[in-house]
Amino acid sequence: MQVFVTGASGWIGSAVVAELIGRGHSVTGLARSDRAASIIDTLGASVRRGSLDDLDGLRAGAEESDGVVHLGFNHDFSDYAGAGRTERAVVDAFGEVLRGSDRPLLIAAGLAGFAVRRPAIETDRPEASGPDSPRGGSEGLALSFADRGVRSISSRFAPTVHGEGDHGFVAELVGIARSRGVSGYVGDGSGRWPAVHRLDAARAVRLGFENAPAGSVLHVTAEEGVPTREIAEAIGRQLGIPAVSVPPEQADEHFGWLGRFFGSDLPASNAATRELLGWTPTHPTLLEDLEAGYYTL
Repeated sequence: MQVFVTGASGWIGSAVVAELIGRGHSVTGLARSDRAASIIDTLGASVRRGSLDDLDGLRAGAEESDGVVHLGFNHDFSDYAGAGRTERAVVDAFGEVLRGSDRPLLIAAGLAGFAVRRPAIETDRPEASGPDSPRGGSEGLALSFADRGVRSISSRFAPTVHGEGDHGFVAELVGIARSRGVSGYVGDGSGRWPAVHRLDAARAVRLGFENAPAGSVLHVTAEEGVPTREIAEAIGRQLGIPAVSVPPEQADEHFGWLGRFFGSDLPASNAATRELLGWTPTHPTLLEDLEAGYYTL
């Protein structure tokens, strides 16, 4: 298949591109910079220059493809509502191009906020899915195209997609621990973070793109939830500093913008996704990657 991929040069996207090509697909990746174009070219994919604001270019990329994997997102926390509007416009543009074709449209989504005091499951849906919802309500919009002849799929990624070279949330936690001289966790550290290795995530995306029925929701997480105290203790061992409890009311002061996330309990099941895709994660766990020193070298 000819696959158009946004976010193709990113941490997850580059692994997905390699996975798709490795299974015989042809890939065109969206690149907004020379650096991104170089990464995509090195992976063996074709390059389409443009950005998420270039809706005409995105439509053209979708029209020339047998399906779309949309992993790009404007992570501008200073204007998150604006980023959501952009995301919604992109998903709508892709959906309209693919409408009536039964071609796949797989989008990225998050796992947070679907359940309270229990693991989120794939049948959970957001309470709101309009333009003012997180990520512009793009998941609900994408899934609505399943009734309009699009094989739309939502891939909800764990908040930590880890591996050697990761510069995401866990790397931020390590930086905070270095600067503070202690590795903190919020409260009793019982809050749980789902996690998945980058290469396991890429395989789940590829399997979903190839096989998932229209309207599917995938939970791209290998671990239902790693206790945040265990994450902090692993970081502390690698840095040679103590792991300490940070009172919830001091979380924002200690962790900055990351405090509200690291203090949350976000467990998520992947049982239905495993069964649907025949997917079994095989790569190292988050704690194994921490113990390997990838985040602290």
